[in-house]
Amino acid sequence: MSARTPVALTIAGSDSGGGAGIQADLKTFHAFGVFGTCALTAVTAQNTLGVTTVHPIPLEVVAAQIDAVATDLRPTAVKTGMLATSALVTTVADALRSHGLDRYVLDPVMVATSGDRLLDADAEGSLAKELLPLAAVVTPNLHEARILTGIDVRSLDDMRQAAQALVELGAGAALVKGGHLEGDAVDLLWDGSEERVWRKPRIETRHTHGTGCTLSAALAAGLARGVPVPAAAERAVRWVARAIATAPGLGEGHGPVNHFAPVE
Repeated sequence: MSARTPVALTIAGSDSGGGAGIQADLKTFHAFGVFGTCALTAVTAQNTLGVTTVHPIPLEVVAAQIDAVATDLRPTAVKTGMLATSALVTTVADALRSHGLDRYVLDPVMVATSGDRLLDADAEGSLAKELLPLAAVVTPNLHEARILTGIDVRSLDDMRQAAQALVELGAGAALVKGGHLEGDAVDLLWDGSEERVWRKPRIETRHTHGTGCTLSAALAAGLARGVPVPAAAERAVRWVARAIATAPGLGEGHGPVNHFAPVE
């Protein structure tokens, strides 16, 4: 560790099952040697089988949490996860701008692994308009990339078009996750000038809960440590693959990945 330990901020919902959301983010920050802070956007009652209850945190309380962190612990990178409503998207965007928080990773959480919807339909446009232009990196899965760009993403070429469209919409870079493609698992990064593709043999497992949160948190941790986006993305992609491969096998449904997996 340097004289100043790097700090990252996650703005997301709580997962009582511990595999996704704030819990996954803080575990990931710790694994990468980054001090984790958080602003809670919602309390959810969930486990590996699904989400049963969502309790939103009042907007002013979300903003106060961000203010408290930004004015004292000053994060060197930020990520957002579950934001749920258009009003919350606006609140978070205002806070990021007012505090000048950059190295921002946008995980456009829309639907949980279990299929439960986590973002209101009317918030999708707000997210693209207000948060996408602030993001150093956006990390959609295929479904989220389709919603944000209108491109029906079913192949590597479609992922390429979607990533380019997301950068044209204002993101600094786009990491499109192809875990739902047929065949190998493929992830594609486009930063406006260079493309990188990671192709990995598919791991047949039901233990993938929280992979999106974990990947975006690992990427934010890399940025918090001053690692450039391409290298941070590579470390994050490879680490999440190890975390899936060594998942602890917990729960009766979509179990969590292994946040104890070693970081390169």
